Amino acid sequence: MDHDSIKKIYHNYSNVYDFMFKLLFYPRQRHAIQNMNIRPNDRILDVGIGTGLTLPLYPRDCRVTGIDLSRSMLQKAERKKRKHRMDHVTLMEMDACNLQFPVDHFDHVLATFVISVVPDPVKAVAEMKRVCKPGQPIVLVNHFLSEKKMIARAEELLDPVCRKLGWRATLALPDLAEASGLQVDSCFRMKKFDPWSIVIATNTK
Repeated sequence: MDHDSIKKIYHNYSNVYDFMFKLLFYPRQRHAIQNMNIRPNDRILDVGIGTGLTLPLYPRDCRVTGIDLSRSMLQKAERKKRKHRMDHVTLMEMDACNLQFPVDHFDHVLATFVISVVPDPVKAVAEMKRVCKPGQPIVLVNHFLSEKKMIARAEELLDPVCRKLGWRATLALPDLAEASGLQVDSCFRMKKFDPWSIVIATNTK
C-alpha cells in the first residue's frame, strides 16, 4: 500500500465516497467529535479528512485543519467548506506520515478510518503525537484486528481483498500502541458487533 496506489484508489472513490460510506462512517465520526471536549479557539487536526464528512460537526469557534493525501477527495471537502461558509477550516494536501506542522501545535488530533489506509501506521501515529500537545487527546476511529481467534483468522484471509479496496484488515491495536508508544485510555464500539472501534488516547511524550 504505497502512496501512489492510495491516491489512485481514493481518486476513484471520491465521486461516490459520501454515497457509499456516509451511513457507515458518519455516526461514529459524530460520536467521537461530540465527546472530544472541544473548547473555543482549540486547534484541531483532522487526519484523513477525505470529502469533509466531519467538517459540519466541529464548533465554529475552534480552528480545524483537515489534511488528506487525495487531491480529489479534498476538492469535495473544499466544496462543503464553501457551501457552509466554514471560515474556521483550513484544508491541505498532506501525507499523514510526514505532517508539515511544528511540535505541540494542536489541542486535539482525530483520525477516522485512515490509520489502516496509510503505508506506515506506526509512523503516522508518531507524527500525530509529535504535533499534538502533551497530555491532550488523540482519537482514532478504525477497524482493528479482532482479539477473537476465529474472527481474526477470517480477517487475515480477507486482507488481500481489502488491500485492493484500499485498506488493511489486519492492523492490531495492541501492536500499534506498543510500537508507537500510544497510551490508550479507552477503546469501545457503538454497537456490540460493530467492526469499527473508537479509541481515546492521551498524548504522552
